[in-house]
Amino acid sequence: MTASGEKELEALRGQIRAVTSDILKRVQERMALAEQVGEVKNRLGIDVKDEKVEREIRLMVIKQAEQSGMSREFALRLLNMLLAESETVQALKRPQKNKAPRQTHLGIFQKAKQLEASGKRIIHLEVGEPDYPAPAQAGSALAESFTQKRYHYTDTRGIPQLREAIAKKSEVSEERVMVTPGGRFAVFSAVASLVRPGEEIITIEPAWPAYRECADFIGARTKVLKTTLESGWTPDLKEMESMITSGTRMIALNYPNNPTGKVLDKKTMDRIVALAKDRGLYLLSDEVYSGYSFRPFESVHSYGYDKSIIVSSFSKTYAMTGFRVGYAIASADSIKKMAKVQAVGVTSVAEPVQHAALAALGADPSGNVELMKKRLRFLSGKMKEMSLRFVEPDGAMYVYPELPDGGGEDMQLVERLLERGVAIAPGSGFGDSYRRFVRISACRGEEEMAEGLAVMADELRKAQ
Repeated sequence: MTASGEKELEALRGQIRAVTSDILKRVQERMALAEQVGEVKNRLGIDVKDEKVEREIRLMVIKQAEQSGMSREFALRLLNMLLAESETVQALKRPQKNKAPRQTHLGIFQKAKQLEASGKRIIHLEVGEPDYPAPAQAGSALAESFTQKRYHYTDTRGIPQLREAIAKKSEVSEERVMVTPGGRFAVFSAVASLVRPGEEIITIEPAWPAYRECADFIGARTKVLKTTLESGWTPDLKEMESMITSGTRMIALNYPNNPTGKVLDKKTMDRIVALAKDRGLYLLSDEVYSGYSFRPFESVHSYGYDKSIIVSSFSKTYAMTGFRVGYAIASADSIKKMAKVQAVGVTSVAEPVQHAALAALGADPSGNVELMKKRLRFLSGKMKEMSLRFVEPDGAMYVYPELPDGGGEDMQLVERLLERGVAIAPGSGFGDSYRRFVRISACRGEEEMAEGLAVMADELRKAQ
């Protein structure tokens, strides 16, 4: 390189440094203004998030990007990061009003296990961990894996035999299947490989918190469509459509729903899939509880949409929670992208566990399904005896009742019950708007559930 060329390059780099410094100063100014906005909103009792204002800013950014020749997608990713940071800054100005901190069902489970370790008896109604055994053939296959020396590295996507069995069951080609460490990692690999920082994911709450957590982890922006008990937990699809912007990348579905047990009817599913197709969005469908659907269930897979990702697991249907084995079904291209994430994160699922899962596919889980259906009927009956408002579940393994007036918020009840040896899940673990709800698992026998619910009824009486 000539001396004049080096001088020119260094001059340009100097300008870049100056512009970068100016950008950082301007961002800091924006954050200071956002903090002031948060203080005013707090005084006026206005929510931190304002969709109308966001839409106006988004349109302004799109117009400016087009005029300047900047990539529209890039401009919107930058905007989403700024909006997310503004919300964080404004939320810090919110008074907590002595609310208990938000916790998930897993957090309560860990507390309950600590109490058990200290010698306290706990009735576990907080987690979806069936008390019935995994298929015997899964255990035999696990032992046989050791004698047959099947405990080595495998293809990141899973051993061919298991992928082929899942593919056959789902009527897809083997290249469209990936075995994952539980359904959770299937969700994570889909979000991490298909959504970029600053892009948007639409979720429907209440829901399992993993979709939001995965989005937060990679720097994506979650837009929440809230449903209500009054609407029977049915999503407003007009509202969903209005939430979609050019920065939206994925819609995450969770049906049968955890925690409500809601199953969407075919007409609603048709409209959601059509909306995703029309906008070219990925459709992540967590169908882990599909085996526990007590009314007709329409899998996203049946629509043949090439941008869909179906997540399932052996944890619930086959009572194999601790085996940590799930799978994803998607297009061959999506599976390749997801496999790269899995290769970096965990290499592959343990080979013996994959052989156990393969053996489990030959078991008949219908007895588990009937037992869960019976237990949910029992739980629903108890909720009615306690005069609690809830929607009877169409599937899954939980009831999600609303606490009565005067019953306080979820964590207040959860903490009191833990002291008395009963663990339930806080409703706010499935969405910030649900602090008046709790989730109760039907994964224990009726006698044990009745004992725990009697304690809960006593605590609710005391609170009123």
